Amino acid sequence: MPELRKDPITGRWVIISTDRARRPMDFVRERTPPPPARICPFCPGMEKKTPPEILAYRESGEPNTPGWQLRVVANKFPALRVEGDLNKQGEGLYDRMNGVGAHEVIIETPEHSASMSEMGEKQVADVFFAFRDRMIDLRRDARLRYVIAFKNHGAAAGATLEHPHSQLIALPVVPKRVQEELEGSRRYYSFRERCIYCDILQQELQTRERIVFESDHFVVIAPFASRFPFETWIVPRRHNAHFEASEPAVIQNLGWVVRTVLRKIDKALEKPPYNFMLHTAPLQEGPLDHYHWHLEVIPKLTKVAGFEWGTGFYINPTPPEEAAEFLRDMGLP
Repeated sequence: MPELRKDPITGRWVIISTDRARRPMDFVRERTPPPPARICPFCPGMEKKTPPEILAYRESGEPNTPGWQLRVVANKFPALRVEGDLNKQGEGLYDRMNGVGAHEVIIETPEHSASMSEMGEKQVADVFFAFRDRMIDLRRDARLRYVIAFKNHGAAAGATLEHPHSQLIALPVVPKRVQEELEGSRRYYSFRERCIYCDILQQELQTRERIVFESDHFVVIAPFASRFPFETWIVPRRHNAHFEASEPAVIQNLGWVVRTVLRKIDKALEKPPYNFMLHTAPLQEGPLDHYHWHLEVIPKLTKVAGFEWGTGFYINPTPPEEAAEFLRDMGLP
């Protein structure tokens, strides 16, 4: 029988549709042909095809030349621009401001055809070190209130270039979905004086139904109220609201954990497109006892349609307990 499950953080409901439960082999994915060969602006030797480097990890060479392992550049077609004033205005009940922010691209590797699951542990960790370094720098700009770091892998997940890359967008406002998490976790803390994410980890480690695997610094789970099949959360064991405040050993371990999660998903689901999003506290906030940063990985297996858009409910045809079991069975690399 189908189940309604309530997310304990945001209060959002999802439908776990057990009557049409689907296993990994049941998901038919649209196969898109590879894009035609063309000059890739992210490949070594093409540095002049991108805006100048904001950050680079390199063994040799001058800025904006080959020899790099990772580059961060401004997006050539940014959603927001760093120049200018916010100039907040009201028109009756409507509010507006200038599109001030930052939109950056993290070029993860010089290898054009690599995927993050195929990259080395250090290469993956370097992506998260770059997120951290850029967040610390952007936090100095008092206009900016939130940074979302994310990756779109595959055309169906929103990637427009094949070369491995992720993105970072700094905003002058805190997004509504982040506010929902912050408010939900704050309500829980005001009642129990504990972090809800820490309590989720404790309960999941006791029941072990939705644990995918563990490391020294992280627990990987299929969340109880999963919105999507094989939705996977990577949650630090130690409480910390701000990702950018993580110690180097934690970020180094995160490289191994993310690569392992993606390899399990590739093996179980035949290399699907996916998104991941880094959920962290707002830039200008101090330490928060009620919030806990985490990474959400969502394979692109189903489509959001009228029911979801109209109600805010999600229909998930794969119970998270089954998804966790499938991913556990994929073993460790």
